[in-house]
Amino acid sequence: ECVGIIGRNGSGKSTLLQMLAGVTAPTEGRVRVRGKVAPLISVGVGFHPELTGRENVYVNAAILGLTRAQVDERFDEIVDFADIGDFIDTPVKFYSSGMFVRLGFAVAVNVDPSVLLIDEVLAVGDMAFQVKCFDKMNEIRHSGATVVVVSHNLNAIRRMCERTMVLHQGEQRFTGATAEAVSLFHQLIGETRDLDDEDVAFGGVAKVESWELVNAAGVAHAYAEPGDRLRFVAEVVFAAPIVDPVFA
Repeated sequence: ECVGIIGRNGSGKSTLLQMLAGVTAPTEGRVRVRGKVAPLISVGVGFHPELTGRENVYVNAAILGLTRAQVDERFDEIVDFADIGDFIDTPVKFYSSGMFVRLGFAVAVNVDPSVLLIDEVLAVGDMAFQVKCFDKMNEIRHSGATVVVVSHNLNAIRRMCERTMVLHQGEQRFTGATAEAVSLFHQLIGETRDLDDEDVAFGGVAKVESWELVNAAGVAHAYAEPGDRLRFVAEVVFAAPIVDPVFA
């Protein structure tokens, strides 16, 4: 399956992924992960800047549990996926962030992980490479592995993840269907906007005291799929008679 993790900056998304990867220990409680974990949680992590891309493939793959013979067998596939050409024999200290991600992702997805952890790093890749990565993640997911994605790209989360966790101010607010998680995330963003902390007045003639979106069942909602019917419900106080008021 694919599990998404969303939340505002500072909500603890990356820290949670680091705990799953074994980089950070929890201050209390325990974290249990079954199977081989392949983390891609920061650009360049696990790469030595003085080594070439070729050398780093062997080092990084060894850290993730492959033998040299296994890396030899998969090396061409890794390089083809990364698509960095002759730069494979260049020290990675000269790589761009996009090249780091290409090679790091190529290694991570070719070690047959049981759990693939991805923390927003694909945002630095070009569009064609992102599409290739999403296709590969879907392939891994359908093989029976778990993909855990931290991202601010809600469209990517909706497209890939069946379940999503919402973190807010360091607390888990929701884990469940992705559509519901995205709706809650928008509501949490709305709660913290300055605009919502005070009434909105229009020239002293009208004042919007409250407003919300509701779905067909009359339930407040902050997310909709194409084709859904929504109503915008507002409570407005008029300070003077208004002829033919226009809502816009």
